[in-house]
Amino acid sequence: MSDITRLNSQDPDFESGLERLLDWEQGADPAVEAVVRDIIADIRVRGDAALLDYTTRFDHWSAATPGDLERSLHDCQQALAAIDDRQREALEQAAARVLAYAEHQKLESWSYTEADGTVLGQQVMPMDRVGLYVPGGKAAYPSSVLMNAIPAKVAGVAELIMVVPTPNGEVNDMVLAAAAIAGVDRVFAIGGAQAVAALAYGTATIPPVDKIVGPGNAWVATAKRMVFGKVGIDMIAGPSEILVICDGLTDPDWIAVDLFSQAEHDEDAQSILVSPDGEFLERVMASISRLLPEMPRADIIRASLQGQGALIQVRDMDEAIEIANRVAPEHLELSIADPQPVARRIRHAGAIFMGRYTAEVLGDYCAGPNHVLPTSRTARFSSPLGVYDFQKRSSLIYCSAEGASTLGKTAAILAHGEGLTAHARSAEVRIKE
Repeated sequence: MSDITRLNSQDPDFESGLERLLDWEQGADPAVEAVVRDIIADIRVRGDAALLDYTTRFDHWSAATPGDLERSLHDCQQALAAIDDRQREALEQAAARVLAYAEHQKLESWSYTEADGTVLGQQVMPMDRVGLYVPGGKAAYPSSVLMNAIPAKVAGVAELIMVVPTPNGEVNDMVLAAAAIAGVDRVFAIGGAQAVAALAYGTATIPPVDKIVGPGNAWVATAKRMVFGKVGIDMIAGPSEILVICDGLTDPDWIAVDLFSQAEHDEDAQSILVSPDGEFLERVMASISRLLPEMPRADIIRASLQGQGALIQVRDMDEAIEIANRVAPEHLELSIADPQPVARRIRHAGAIFMGRYTAEVLGDYCAGPNHVLPTSRTARFSSPLGVYDFQKRSSLIYCSAEGASTLGKTAAILAHGEGLTAHARSAEVRIKE
């Protein structure tokens, strides 16, 4: 394989080449938008009846009643008992690590009292009910259940509703087992835009939620975008990304498979390697060519690397850091000897994996930090999913008589300046003579 993009920061056309690499994005498909808009409208009008129709149409099985769409907690416990011991232990170990990390993220309420008795603060409360979308169909994602459900439970969300597509009526046992371990409260065997609409607006069977989290295909992403405002959403996730900075001293085979690990997601995933060592880039290229035929998803990896991947040679590590901050990748591997000082210079990245032994895949499954990360350069202004995404903050304000009088004078002046007389009067009636 030789047609992966090669860039060198010393070349005169480097900037334009880098811009082309970063300037690709998937625009919303008007055809998808039109269908999703109709599905949402149908769910709002016909509710459960529409859900049953879409289940038959898209998942190819027929539920006799809306109640048949729900999988009981007993089903989840049975699935947990049915999977083999190694799978159960792996899920439990991953869940324990995600839980331990999430416990450190909890926001607490706080307040302080001023000299005149005025009290100011912040009250932190969990959301009442959250919807979790879990992808299904081509693959099963029990790790997605853990990463989305556990932070919600740590935050104190009272009810967590999970929806998962069920082609031919089958739900993956690993997914149901993960739901049991994570403490999901209800599970519905539905997917697609119809599931998102049901969570947002509610039906007779499915209660409406306050926020919808979890990844999905273009139909799901479009539906989440359309219902935002009625409910909160976590993010609109794009294709997976990895950027690896390497000093040239890591085994090139390791770097090759790290690039593969993102490229195998789909043809639009992006894998980039940055190094000041041009000879090392050639060795990695040789590893890619040699190892790629061994990969079961070789066709997808090849298409991803050819279409979106790149090997970039830079002058030095300073320039590598500069490029990483421009890319703002979802996953950033610092495959170098002393990564922590470099990590402190990274301003934009979803997750930073430090050192030669810290493969990104560990973060996908069991390291502890969340694998739901900002993509498409949104790490410039957003963060990984966490407990804080399931908590709300209310400002607390208490004024003593003296405080109301003091603040009222300032408020009244500003209100009059804005021409809002009633605002000013509301403050003035509490001012002491």
